[in-house]
Amino acid sequence: MITKKNKNAVRKKRHSRVRTKVSGTAARPRLNIFRSNKHIYAQLIDDVSGVTIASASTMDQAFESDAKGTADAAAKVGELIAKKGVEKEVKSVVFDRGGYLFHGRVKALADAARENGLEF
Repeated sequence: MITKKNKNAVRKKRHSRVRTKVSGTAARPRLNIFRSNKHIYAQLIDDVSGVTIASASTMDQAFESDAKGTADAAAKVGELIAKKGVEKEVKSVVFDRGGYLFHGRVKALADAARENGLEF
């Protein structure tokens, strides 16, 4: 009997493996990525106190583009999260790709965040 695996369940399992090793602090928060079919979301999270320091997504009012699910949109979200992080005096982060492959939209977001002031 052939069983079909749910892609999201496999991603969540991969993400939980990574999360056992990756944790954010106030000095070095975790840059978390969530990618849906239409949108992409990024958060800077302090896991010690359980607080989201900053967030950005394609659904924000500051985001201005028609294409929401593309690598260009992900790059703009990377710029937004980096600018918000720098405003809150966050320069160094731990990157949490959320179980996704470091390719396409996730890579575009990470590269744009690096170019705009975040170090990871």
